[in-house]
Amino acid sequence: MNTIFRKSMLSVAGLAFAGGVFAGPIAAHANPVDAKPVAVAVQSAAPKPQGEQSHITLNDEQSANVKAIIAATKKAGLPERAAVISIATSLQESKLENLGHLGDKNDHDSLGLFQQRPSSGWGTPEQITDPAYSTTAFLKGLKQVDGWQDMPLTDAAQTVQVSAYPDAYAQWEQQATDLVGQYWNS
Repeated sequence: MNTIFRKSMLSVAGLAFAGGVFAGPIAAHANPVDAKPVAVAVQSAAPKPQGEQSHITLNDEQSANVKAIIAATKKAGLPERAAVISIATSLQESKLENLGHLGDKNDHDSLGLFQQRPSSGWGTPEQITDPAYSTTAFLKGLKQVDGWQDMPLTDAAQTVQVSAYPDAYAQWEQQATDLVGQYWNS
């Protein structure tokens, strides 16, 4: 078996050498005037969204909240990826609506864009329902996650939020990415 493998590898190496010898002289006589530039595909550094993607149409309030999240991210000196994670998290938690107390429909005492809880130390109800404050609080938690920049969005968001539905954030990554692309430079 070892002999067969070794002979196969030598055959492949021989073909590669022979191909180089024959192609070399042909390539050397090619007319450089006929040469055309070759397009090179460049992959984006941003990860591709995981799984099926959801999308909602935003109203003026939700768009204003997107802009507030982006402004807070810029003020914190963080890159666009942090804004994408923040917006996707808010899409999952509140559909980008600054929610007050919803009574029995609410998860404990969760409030605001990120459904943060005063009883868990996120801030007072007034602070948590301020989009700039709640985003800054979320980003502070995100910065404490080692490697958040390179991990899947849903893992980064879940590490900060500790949700009962840890994979739910992933479905909003494409819309969050599109929104950051639309508003980051405006």
